[in-house]
Amino acid sequence: MMYKKNGVVLVLSGPSGAGKSSLINAIIDDIGDYYFSISTTTRPMRKGEVEGVHYYFVSKEEFQKDIEQDLFLEYALVHGNYYGTSLKPVKEALSQGKLVIFDIDVQGNTAIKNRLGDITTSVFITPPSLSELKKRLINRSTDSKEVIENRIKMAKREIQRTSEYDFVIINDDFDVAASVLKQIAKTARIKVPTDRINEFVQKWEDIEQ
Repeated sequence: MMYKKNGVVLVLSGPSGAGKSSLINAIIDDIGDYYFSISTTTRPMRKGEVEGVHYYFVSKEEFQKDIEQDLFLEYALVHGNYYGTSLKPVKEALSQGKLVIFDIDVQGNTAIKNRLGDITTSVFITPPSLSELKKRLINRSTDSKEVIENRIKMAKREIQRTSEYDFVIINDDFDVAASVLKQIAKTARIKVPTDRINEFVQKWEDIEQ
């Protein structure tokens, strides 16, 4: 069956302050069975954090062993601690036919496309302008002036790579942006892997020459 239950990937990228989390929370009840990819880290758990909700917390030895076995989509060493996207829970969710959602930067999107490209749909989410982004970052009052400036510099770099994505959502009108994202998520679910397309083509040619 061409459209049997697929495990597929939905990548969301965009600058901090673009509204990615708010948008996904607005549509999460309408997109079926999903798994939200959580990073794995070797840093200690902080007060209020929950294993398997905020991060998967592992030892450096376990993390390094998984690096050797090529079990990370991407990883980095930051201030002495490893952070990465483990393939193990992703593969398990895909095998269960779930929509696997990543909130990841542009480098992460490239890594996912390289490993899971034929089942991946990617979306870049952005405010309508840089000045609007700056206003949102200031208004949410969670970051210092220095952090905000760094986020703006990063956003300027990331916006140059929007052509690498399947879709771009301009989060100007929140309800419209949420509606578009919901349509994209539902469409992503029926994306057919290359091997299944090839299998279909072979069966389609059923007339003897």
